[in-house]
Amino acid sequence: MIMTDKLEAILWSIALPGFAQLLNRKFVKGIVFIFLELLVNVNSHFNIVILHSFQGNIREAIEATNYQWLMFYPCLYMFAMWDAYKDAEGETPPYSYLPFVFSAYFVTIGLIYSPALKLGQILLGPVWLPILSLFPGLLIGHLLKCMLMRIKVQ
Repeated sequence: MIMTDKLEAILWSIALPGFAQLLNRKFVKGIVFIFLELLVNVNSHFNIVILHSFQGNIREAIEATNYQWLMFYPCLYMFAMWDAYKDAEGETPPYSYLPFVFSAYFVTIGLIYSPALKLGQILLGPVWLPILSLFPGLLIGHLLKCMLMRIKVQ
């Protein structure tokens, strides 16, 4: 069975959830992830939200967002990345799911606060605040993973 390496799996999953599963010949899983990504993307109006955000039209991005649908996106996206990572070639260290899980939590929290939270006078909106929220999630997940690994070794 041909499998991608872990970095390749992550990069294809960033491009579109489900692509790495297709590369790893997990066709049903890949098609399900792609279908779910498209379903959430279309119903949340995420592409137009991204377009408005990149053009600096944050108020328009907020108004275009269907938060009831977009709230599913961080967990779906991060779970598809985790699944691709664990199925990829190479050893999967214990607790390596924690950065993915905490990233999903923090991005979701960033999305929840995105219509109102300002950094200084800047309203970041439903794309930029969740993206910035990814970094504390990755950091906390990684630190927790390292702590648990250290406890497990002792």
